[in-house]
Amino acid sequence: MAAQPHIVVIDYHKGNLSSVARGLARAGAEAQIADDPAAIRAADGMVLPGVGSFYDAIEFMHESGQDQAVLDAVRDGEGVPFLGICLGEQLLFDCGEEGVPADAPVCEVSGPRGEGLEPGDVFEENGRRWVRGLGLLGGSCTVLPSRRLKVPHVGWDQVHVTPAGRACPLLVGFNEGANAYFTHSYAVDDDVDATHVAAQTHYARNFASVVWRSNVFGCQFHPEKSSAHGHDILRNFVNIAKAWKEETA
Repeated sequence: MAAQPHIVVIDYHKGNLSSVARGLARAGAEAQIADDPAAIRAADGMVLPGVGSFYDAIEFMHESGQDQAVLDAVRDGEGVPFLGICLGEQLLFDCGEEGVPADAPVCEVSGPRGEGLEPGDVFEENGRRWVRGLGLLGGSCTVLPSRRLKVPHVGWDQVHVTPAGRACPLLVGFNEGANAYFTHSYAVDDDVDATHVAAQTHYARNFASVVWRSNVFGCQFHPEKSSAHGHDILRNFVNIAKAWKEETA
C-alpha cells in the first residue's frame, strides 16, 4: 500500500486551520499545519487556506519567506500539487485590491498587473491601488458589487463546471451544479484566462469558483465546510498529491 502523502496546510497566522487539516486527514493524507518555509518545501502537497485580507496574507507570506518556498516547490505548476482555498485561491493570482493601505509605499511597474514585482509589493494601475500576489495564475481579484445582493457572499451556492473543468482532476465525481459553502467579499475578476477556469458561480457577478493549471488548483468555496461534495474535492487533491509522490519517488 502506498504511503500517505504528506500535505502541509500553510499557516500565515490568520485563524484556525484545524478544520482543513482534519478534512485532509479524513481524505487519506498525513496533514501538518506549518509556517516554516522548510516544511513547505518538503511537502508532497500544500494547501493555502483562506482567512484574512489579500494584503495582510501576502505581506506575511513574503516577510516570512513562505511565498518563495511555495514558488520554489510549485515550480510554475510543474512541481508539488498546490490547492488554494477561498483567499488562498485569490493569492494564486497576479494581484488583489483587498486591504491595501492608502499610505503604503508604491512600486514602479514594468508590466500589467504588477508583472516583475515581488509578492506583497504595492503598485498603482488604472487609478487603483493593488498588491502583488503569487502570480501563479494571470488575473486580478476585486470586490463583488453590492448593488442588488448583500456582500459578503455567505452561504451555499451552485458550482457550475466549465467545459475546461470536465478534465480537471480536482473535480472527479463532482456533480454539475452542486452546492458548496462560500464566505467572501472578493473574487477573481473577468481578466482570468478562461482556460484556467474549471468552474464558475454567479453571485453579484460571474466569478471563477474553481481554477486549475497543471498542478495548481484553487477553490473560492470552502471544501472543508461543504459536506460530501467538499470531501470529494479534498479526497481528489489527496489522490493528486499521492500520485505526484509516487511519480517522483
